[in-house]
Amino acid sequence: MEDGQERPRAVSEYLVERMIRGGADRLCFVVSPGKTDILEYYGSRVWGAEIAYVVQQRAGGLCDALFRALPLLHAEDSVLIGLPDTVWSPVDGYAKLPNDVLSFLLFPVEHPEFFDAVLTDPDGTVQEIQVKQKDAQSSWIWGGIRMPAQVFQALYHLWCRPERKDEYLGTLVNAWISEGGKAVGIQAGQAYVDVGTLHGYRAALRWLEAHPEQESEAWL
Repeated sequence: MEDGQERPRAVSEYLVERMIRGGADRLCFVVSPGKTDILEYYGSRVWGAEIAYVVQQRAGGLCDALFRALPLLHAEDSVLIGLPDTVWSPVDGYAKLPNDVLSFLLFPVEHPEFFDAVLTDPDGTVQEIQVKQKDAQSSWIWGGIRMPAQVFQALYHLWCRPERKDEYLGTLVNAWISEGGKAVGIQAGQAYVDVGTLHGYRAALRWLEAHPEQESEAWL
C-alpha cells in the first residue's frame, strides 16, 4: 500500500528494504545489458539510499557479478550482499550480522541441496559451504551476507588467481577458509523463498499473504 492505494511491488524491493534496515545507504544493482526495467523502476534513489548500476556484459556466475561492484567501495565500508529474487524474514536480518567478519545469515530449508548449505561449528564458525550438494550435511543455507570491505577485496584477489575464477561464491569462501580466513554463520533466519521458479513464486505469494507484517508500511 502507498498513500492508501495498492501498487505492484518488484520482488527485489523486499531485498532493498532489508538492506536499508541493515544500515545500507548506497545500493549497487548488478544487471545484464537489457535490464533497463530495473533502472526505470528504482531510478537514482530509494528510501534515502543512493543507487548505482553496474553491467555484467555476459553471464559469468555470482562471483563475477559481485566483484563488478568493487570500484564503488570505500575502505571503511561494510558490504551487504543479497539475491534480488528472494523473499525472506526477519526484515531486520542484516542487523543481526557482525560488521567485523565475513558473516552469513542462515535460514532453515527443507531442501538444502537446491541452495548453498552452510556447515558450522557449535560456536558458529563456518567449516564449509556445500554448493547445491545432493547429500548436504546441513539444512541451513545462506541468504544474506555482511563483511568489511577489506574482506571483500581479499576475496576478490583470491578469485583473480589463475587457478580459481570460481562461478559460485561458496567454493571461493571454502578456499578462503582453507587459507586461514574466518567466516561465521548466524542462524537467525526464519523463512526463505526463492522466487526464481514458478513453484517458488507461488510459495512466496502464499507466504506473504499469511505474513502481512513483512510488508512494512514504514518503508513503502
